[in-house]
Amino acid sequence: MIICGVELTGSDAVLCFLSLDRGQFSLPECKVRKLSLPKNHTREDLKRFQAVFAELMVENGVAGVAIKERMPKGKFAGGAISFKLEAAIQLISGVELDVRLLPSALIKSTLAANPLPIPFADTGLKVFQETAFVAAYVGHTAK
Repeated sequence: MIICGVELTGSDAVLCFLSLDRGQFSLPECKVRKLSLPKNHTREDLKRFQAVFAELMVENGVAGVAIKERMPKGKFAGGAISFKLEAAIQLISGVELDVRLLPSALIKSTLAANPLPIPFADTGLKVFQETAFVAAYVGHTAK
């Protein structure tokens, strides 16, 4: 089963695919590392983002999406655009996707109980994909 880990930052959705097959993790090849929404976006831009995201999930056989949850207020609050991106992902229709939000506490407790099997530096992913990778891993291991 393939899960797409997502970190929403600003107007970007950083992606990382992680597959779990018979207890073995692997990183399926995908040239798309992030999807962006234009700064002065329109309704059509948001719909295009949603369609491109959905198409990418179908093309890669993704069964679930794990999004690192952002705080709605406070010092580390997520921006308005990132919440729009989250809603666009959650409201994808016509594609069978299990979309989950992962609170920071769940990520932390899951990593404490099930540490990453390899150091992130050994994955070959870009540094900016680390949070998305962790979200995908927790998406597979958290109950």
